[in-house]
Amino acid sequence: MLKNNYCQFFLLLLCCFNSTKAQQKFFVLNKKVNMYHASLDSLRKLYNHKRSVPTVDFYLFGMGSRTKMIYKNGLLLNAITGDTLYRWPIKNQLIVPSEYYVYIATTDKKTVHIFEDSTGVYLVVNGNKKTLSQSHLCLPEFKEYLFAPVLKVLHHEVLINIINGKPVPNLLVYKKPWYRDATLMAMVLQKTNNVSLIKQWILGIKDPFDRNNHDIAEADNPGEVLFLLSLVTDKNYPLVNIILDSVKQFIKGNYIEGLTDYAAHPVFQTKWLKFGLQALHLKDTFNIPKVYDNYSSLFWWTYKNEHVKGNIFDEGAGKDYPYLVWAEDHFYETHNGWLPDRDYPLTWEANASDAYYPAMKKLDNVFVQKKLCSPHTWHAAEMFLLLSETSKN
Repeated sequence: MLKNNYCQFFLLLLCCFNSTKAQQKFFVLNKKVNMYHASLDSLRKLYNHKRSVPTVDFYLFGMGSRTKMIYKNGLLLNAITGDTLYRWPIKNQLIVPSEYYVYIATTDKKTVHIFEDSTGVYLVVNGNKKTLSQSHLCLPEFKEYLFAPVLKVLHHEVLINIINGKPVPNLLVYKKPWYRDATLMAMVLQKTNNVSLIKQWILGIKDPFDRNNHDIAEADNPGEVLFLLSLVTDKNYPLVNIILDSVKQFIKGNYIEGLTDYAAHPVFQTKWLKFGLQALHLKDTFNIPKVYDNYSSLFWWTYKNEHVKGNIFDEGAGKDYPYLVWAEDHFYETHNGWLPDRDYPLTWEANASDAYYPAMKKLDNVFVQKKLCSPHTWHAAEMFLLLSETSKN
């Protein structure tokens, strides 16, 4: 629902309730909506690159290991199978992304509340509560940060894309995790005390390479897997020796070089290897080469001084692969990141070669036509990790 309709809907909902308790609930909700929009407005003043995304009102439920569900236009669907779980004739609806809430007033005078919290996903119809899915999550309020409501939504967009313990870029168009995306997701999970959600997936990794880009063994993957392992185990884990052996094929003197996204990125790849080795307290004899590599700026959390400056990512990259520009913003302390012209979801990816966009039809066929998936975890993680460095003080 568009922002300028919220107040009108709020008043309509109040007409449906006579109790003081119900009125108090909606006053609180209205305040939360305003806070979220104020936070987004402030963010858009800093980051004014805007991409038009499909005008489809929906919301995703089922963070972490919970059942994945899509709410749209009076329907609650199983996000994986597409089956209809519930259907309501809606008179009005209110989606509150920062509170993980959907409120519905139906044409037959029912009130429907669908919401998610740290314990599960719940449905309340005319006061009758039902549990839809249940598991424990850590869902911080981020009150100490400047963009707290936005951080809550970005955190949601990371957690919603964990399926059966696997961190995927998007729950609909990707079936397998990508190690690059998973590492940034893991940094968010580490910060919010949710690493346990993907622990078993990490321990179950057998191959140092995800082989998602046309079965290519990408040279950044070994370092990424070493880092992931460091979150849940130690250097004696059996896979570690396999990873170290896999690195040999990329060694060029005192650094490594291979393919990442179909191109050589020796700086990015060597940075990842060194970071992974050090995370597991392993011997590191590698040096970062002093050459230009446009992926070097994607690695913003350390080795920032070991970088040869060159061209920044262009407008096309920002529109289709916004995580690249947000990472570069983090590196250079700039404000070129892209935001959507909608209030939810906040993240996306478009025109990716290995995404199965027909699966987005569960949301709306316009996503298929535009070859766009939303939300996207690398984008969400990059935004979250940058914005979570900005406190209120």
